[in-house]
Amino acid sequence: MRFVADVMLGKLARWLRILGYDVAYDPNADDEQLVQQAVNEKRILLTKDRHLVERWRKKLRLNGYLLLSSDDWREQLKQTVTHFGLDIHDRRLTRCPNCNGVLEEVPKEAVRYRVPFFVFTQHEHFAQCSQCGKIYWAGSHYERMNAALDELLKDELPRNENANDVDNSRV
Repeated sequence: MRFVADVMLGKLARWLRILGYDVAYDPNADDEQLVQQAVNEKRILLTKDRHLVERWRKKLRLNGYLLLSSDDWREQLKQTVTHFGLDIHDRRLTRCPNCNGVLEEVPKEAVRYRVPFFVFTQHEHFAQCSQCGKIYWAGSHYERMNAALDELLKDELPRNENANDVDNSRV
């Protein structure tokens, strides 16, 4: 599932990326650009702008849209996860929260001089963004981010322990 978020939804875009979803976001895009991107790239539009939806409803129906009701990014994330039945566990931290690039595992030696010495000595696994080149590792920020997501989304969707029980009717 691929999304495009309107200019009011930067934090939502970031947190959906942390959950592993492909979310295009340009804080300078106007309504027409957003709709064209949604149509051309077959993305679902996420917006709070009721007028945008009313004006472009016919085009937006092609791939879908979600008109969000809250101003709070946490509630927006909950609404998006619930509405689309998003997997909130298995795709985490596979995309760069800054630029939406795919994170790719890199050998430890490849990041020796690109991360702090302490980080290099304490961690074995590293990932690099395929677009911006930023290096990631599972430090304390990773644990805090996962804990925050688990707490925030604890009531949204339970983790499915049996892959054979997946309900694909919403996809």
